[in-house]
Amino acid sequence: MGEIQADFFEGVGDDSLPFEFDTQSIDGTITTVGDKIYVIGGGSNDETDGIDVRIFNKSKGKWDVPTTLGTKPAQCKGHSAVLLNNDRILILKKDSTPDDCTWFLEVDTPYVREKKEKMGTEVVAWSKGVKAHAPKPIVISGPSGVGKGTLISKLMKEFPSTFGFSVSHTTRAPREKEVDGVHYHFAERTSMEKEIRDGKFLESASVHGNLYGTSIEAVEVVSDAGKRCVLDIDVQGARSVRTCSLDAIYIFICPPSFEELEKRLRARGTETEEQVQKRLRNAKIELEEGKSSGLFDHILVNCDLEICYQTLKKLLGLDGCTGTTPIDGSSVKNVELPNGHSISEVNQKIFIHCVTADPGKKNLFVLDVSSLKGGAPGRTRGLNMYAIDPFANCLNGGLKETNCLNGGLERDANGIILT
Repeated sequence: MGEIQADFFEGVGDDSLPFEFDTQSIDGTITTVGDKIYVIGGGSNDETDGIDVRIFNKSKGKWDVPTTLGTKPAQCKGHSAVLLNNDRILILKKDSTPDDCTWFLEVDTPYVREKKEKMGTEVVAWSKGVKAHAPKPIVISGPSGVGKGTLISKLMKEFPSTFGFSVSHTTRAPREKEVDGVHYHFAERTSMEKEIRDGKFLESASVHGNLYGTSIEAVEVVSDAGKRCVLDIDVQGARSVRTCSLDAIYIFICPPSFEELEKRLRARGTETEEQVQKRLRNAKIELEEGKSSGLFDHILVNCDLEICYQTLKKLLGLDGCTGTTPIDGSSVKNVELPNGHSISEVNQKIFIHCVTADPGKKNLFVLDVSSLKGGAPGRTRGLNMYAIDPFANCLNGGLKETNCLNGGLERDANGIILT
């Protein structure tokens, strides 16, 4: 855990900032990580543009505007900033709805470092903070004709309240009877290309001149509903997903033999000979990569569909289940942060002192960030928030304080926070 940074520049001494800063013109928060100072907010008057981020490089003495990945949080009336583990900044928004108050700005995580090296520029990435840990998504891959679609359909039919399917995006026009948001999210090409550049897709590919891809939001929507997301993507897509922070189970379905796969493809009678030959060429590549690359956690051979399906269920811990509840029995709910607050920190716990006109309501909350999982470009999960007695002994000593949205914490002679 790093120290909490000042919420606004008011009251910050000139000695704590490089001379290049104009403190009168900046109204955001500042957070120092190594030789870089991150200024969050206060840089844009366009509310639709989200919270702005700028970086001052102390060693070079210049400003940088980073490439921002993920979905930006909407602008707000103010926020507090807390540095966590020197690689991400926790943002607590003021006067926000319960599902929009807690965000993370990643500045030096493995995901950000990988994107920074690839893009050759400064990079930051946003992710929304939510409570609880969602069940691990399942990535299922395999060559065309191997039966993976049938296996997924059986899984969804038997466990409708446990699993959810991520709806892919495409730039092709909808076919007859296809419904937007059900079969695909039909997108305009320039819009989808921009979202891919902004890091909002787990994987994407161009097929016959059209873009196809799996958006991060499509996966997270399923997880937010407390369901386990199933992704049906090819080997190339699975490799792309592996580079993200998505904590998933990777399963490869293969045929008992290449000859059997060809037999199944021809038995479908849905493709021309040219299409069959193309699918067979692609299948050879996918089978070789799927079996030898170490990309997949499990490899299932589909000799008999029912036997393969039962094996898949056992692998996912579903044997004996009725499919009436989510796998882990939990639901994912967003953290609710009361409006108006001051913050302090100790031992990976954020103490939030809230201003309330009702003396009967709890006005001291703890946000436990010791079990975070996931992160950009998806959600940061594992937040735990609860109310506590403001006079509890655990608050005595060791707190690092800051002036935030509603002034500093007041203490009596014994160091107890006054409410």
